Amino acid sequence: MFASSLLVIILSIIIVEFILDFIVEFINWKHQTDVIPAKLADVYDAEKYAKSQAYQAEQTKFGFLTSSFSFILSLLMLVFGGFGALNNYLTQFSNHPIVLALLFSAVLFIINDIITLPFALYGTFVIEEKYGFNKMTIKTFVLDKIKGYGLTFVLGGIIISALLYTVMWLGPQFWIAAWVLISVFILFINMFYTTLIVPIFNKLEPLEDGNLKSAITNYCQKVNFSLDNLFVIDGSKRSAKANAYFSGLGPKKKVVLYDTLIKDHTEDELVAVLAHEVGHYKRKHIIQTLIIGILQTGIMLFLFSFFAFNADLSTTLGADKSYIHLNLMTFGLLYSPISTFLGIFMMLLSRKNEYEADDFAKNTFAAAPLISALKKLSANNLSNLTPHPLYVFLHYSHPTLLQRIENMEKNNS
Repeated sequence: MFASSLLVIILSIIIVEFILDFIVEFINWKHQTDVIPAKLADVYDAEKYAKSQAYQAEQTKFGFLTSSFSFILSLLMLVFGGFGALNNYLTQFSNHPIVLALLFSAVLFIINDIITLPFALYGTFVIEEKYGFNKMTIKTFVLDKIKGYGLTFVLGGIIISALLYTVMWLGPQFWIAAWVLISVFILFINMFYTTLIVPIFNKLEPLEDGNLKSAITNYCQKVNFSLDNLFVIDGSKRSAKANAYFSGLGPKKKVVLYDTLIKDHTEDELVAVLAHEVGHYKRKHIIQTLIIGILQTGIMLFLFSFFAFNADLSTTLGADKSYIHLNLMTFGLLYSPISTFLGIFMMLLSRKNEYEADDFAKNTFAAAPLISALKKLSANNLSNLTPHPLYVFLHYSHPTLLQRIENMEKNNS
C-alpha cells in the first residue's frame, strides 16, 4: 500500500514538473519580439536577428520533442515497473549489492544513450549544422561517445562502489562518511578537471607569447592576480560558439580561453573577459559555489539516510525486495522538488555573482570592451535578447545581456 502511494507521489511530481516546464518554455518562446531593445540595436542586423529567432524557435520545438519523449518513457518505466524488472533480470548475473548496482547503472546508461542517440545526432548534425555552429565530424562524435563511456564507467563505478560500501559498512550513519568521500571527490575534480579530464576530449595549449599574453600579464600584475596557467582550448573542433572559463583553486587555478573567442574578439575585449573571470576568483565565488555544493550534498545524503533501508522504495520501482541502488533512485525522484528549489536559489546566487564579476572587470579594466565582447558573444551564439523574466528567473545562471549592460552603465553614472 505504501509503495503504491509512493508511486502516485512520484508520478505526480514528474507530471507536474513536466507541465510547468512545458508552460515556461512555451511562454518564453512566445515572448520573442521582432523589436530589438534600443541598447542592443547594434548586436544584430535585421537578417541575423531573424536567424537568431528562428534558431531559438527550432531549439525550443526540438526541446519539446525530446522532453516529451523522456517524460513518456519515464512514465512507462515507472507505471509498468521497468526499473525493477531490469534489476530483477540482472540478479541472475550477480546478487552482490555493489556488482548488481554497477550492472544496473551501466545497462540503464547504455540503453538510455542508445534510445536518445537519434536526438543527439539530429541536434548536432541537423540543427547546429543548419545554423553554422557544428564543426564536429562523425569521427569526433563517435570518439567522444567512446571516451564518455570510459569516463562514466570509471568515475561512476568508483562513486557508486564507494557509496554502497559505506552504506553496507556503516548502516544508517553512512551519510557522514559518504559526505566526506564525495566532498573529497568534488574538490579533486574541481582542482584537476582541466588537467585530467579536459585533455581527454580537447587539446589544451598555453597561450603563445605575443601582444595578447603581454596585455593579460600586465592586467594580472595590476590586480595582484597570480596566473601561471593560461590555456587556449580547441573548441572550434566541435562548435563555432565561444566561451571562457575558470577552474581550479590556489596554485592549480587555470583560465581557459576558447580559440573561437580569441579569433572573434579584440585584445581589449579578451582582457575584459579575463578580468570578469578574475573577478569571480577575487570575489570568492569559486569557493562560495563549492561550499554550497558540498553542503547541498550533505543535506541530500542526510535525508537519504532515513530511506536507504526502506524496502518500499525498491518495490515502488517494481523490484522484488530492497536494493540500496533502487532506493537511491526512488529517493532521487522524491527529492526532485527540493533539488528544483535549490536550483532556483543557485541561479539567483549565480546571477548576483555575474554582476559582481562584471563590476570587478569594469572597475579594474573597463566596461566598454566587456560590453562589446558580450554583444559579440550574443551575436555569434544567436542568443535570445528578450527572454521572458520567468524563464530567466528559473533557468538563467547569467543575467540577460540587457541587464548586464544596464548594470555596468548604471554604475558608471
